[in-house]
Amino acid sequence: MPEPTQSGFGRVLVAVYAVFALAATARSVFQLVTKAGEAPLAYALSALAGLVYVLATVALATDRRRLAAGTIGFELIGVVAVGTLSALDGALFPDQTVWSVFGAGYGYVPLLLPLIGVWWLYRTSKGPARSYRAGS
Repeated sequence: MPEPTQSGFGRVLVAVYAVFALAATARSVFQLVTKAGEAPLAYALSALAGLVYVLATVALATDRRRLAAGTIGFELIGVVAVGTLSALDGALFPDQTVWSVFGAGYGYVPLLLPLIGVWWLYRTSKGPARSYRAGS
């Protein structure tokens, strides 16, 4: 039987996702309410990132693996795509998003977080490496 995603190290991961969910959502709501006209795409992407972090938090906290894999996969694609575009042409995003330059404004945690999330999902699954270590 797979290990629950919210046990052990998963508790720390859920907490980090929750902090990012709150930070990205609050920041994007503030930006959209106070200055949406300045950089609507950037602020909408931050709102999307916040929603993704909320869904990933809930999925990891409730052991919903498919939802967790989907949101974490989407997050990884988003941070790589937005990170690459913002690094190549900063004019595309007049203001930073959570994922700009691979999350540089957040200490690159937005780039590392989905990688750790994917690793954790695999680590807690009933994968071949896990069953081998268990002596099966």
